[in-house]
Amino acid sequence: MPFMRLAWAWVDLPDFARDRRGIVPIETPEQLKEHLALAIEVELTTVPPYLFAMYSLADQDAPAAQLIRSVVTEEMLHAALIGNLLLAVGGEPRFAETVQSIRYPRALPHHIPELIVDLEPCSHELIERVFLTIERPELHDAPPEPDEYQSLGQFYHALELAIERLAAEGDLFRDPQVDRQLSDPASYAPVAFDSETSGGLIAVTDLASACRAIETVIHQGEGVSEDRFADAEHRELTHYAKFLELADGTIPLGEIKAVMRSPTASSFPDFVRPVAALANALYGFTFELLDRLYGSSPAGPATVGDLYRSMALLGEVSRYLMSLEADGGEVAGPPFRATAFADPAGAASEVRRAAAAAGREHPALRSVLSELEALG
Repeated sequence: MPFMRLAWAWVDLPDFARDRRGIVPIETPEQLKEHLALAIEVELTTVPPYLFAMYSLADQDAPAAQLIRSVVTEEMLHAALIGNLLLAVGGEPRFAETVQSIRYPRALPHHIPELIVDLEPCSHELIERVFLTIERPELHDAPPEPDEYQSLGQFYHALELAIERLAAEGDLFRDPQVDRQLSDPASYAPVAFDSETSGGLIAVTDLASACRAIETVIHQGEGVSEDRFADAEHRELTHYAKFLELADGTIPLGEIKAVMRSPTASSFPDFVRPVAALANALYGFTFELLDRLYGSSPAGPATVGDLYRSMALLGEVSRYLMSLEADGGEVAGPPFRATAFADPAGAASEVRRAAAAAGREHPALRSVLSELEALG
């Protein structure tokens, strides 16, 4: 198995390499939970910049947009897999709280050297400067890095080794809380450019399933070994290889909208602000729904449907924002500042109010309110 290839990576690491930045392994279950929460933050940090770049493409049905969408879909899968893993070792995923704390521009957490990610219209330069750096494959001789990593593979390998060690030392998976995990295969389906053979939702109950979950994240992002494919059957490219096809022009970007960089609701004309507020509310609501799915009283299949409906409506509103003029000849875009609801249980009502406010000035969005009436 791939994780066995890593068994020597920490044990046999020369002392001078192990100590060059004072790096220490993850030694306790509590430290493991902290690092799994960090992994969720890292995954969710990448989603808005990828989505923003995708929405900025004029043709949303073109291969370039569909390719970026495929990466975003798997980033959300990765966040769910880490959420399963966190529950399995006794932790609590906090998706809504995590996205509420994220503001752009920001540094990708713990990446060395510092990598600033922002909300920018798509370009070859953006893909080369940021997206390929995020998804860059790990070198074979790179050590695991639990706190300062140059590639996400190093970070996830450090998690994998820590899980292996802690499972050997004690009953790490004594209460995996499977009933709270998002593991029903019907809850996740690959989109265009993705394949079932690269992995999907996994219930984490023991060391083997934990390693399978982490390997799914690693393989889809950077690949199996030095291969450009995410799966052994070569049906799906890695995230790095996908972005490389955009960067080198293999898949053309096409027309790109002149979208404002680093938008905020306050930076827009008054006419646009209610739409931006609705986008923020839908973004926050999406992760409130994800928290419900992972709650102590697990929600049913209807909530999974609400989650996907909320994500689809966020896309609709975001694309509409990019049709509205902002300033200086640029158009608006989704700020991705997740609304923090006063009462999470009443979040749907707050989102409906935001939709009603936006619909009063933007008739094209009145259908969004109708769709929201069906949400819980």
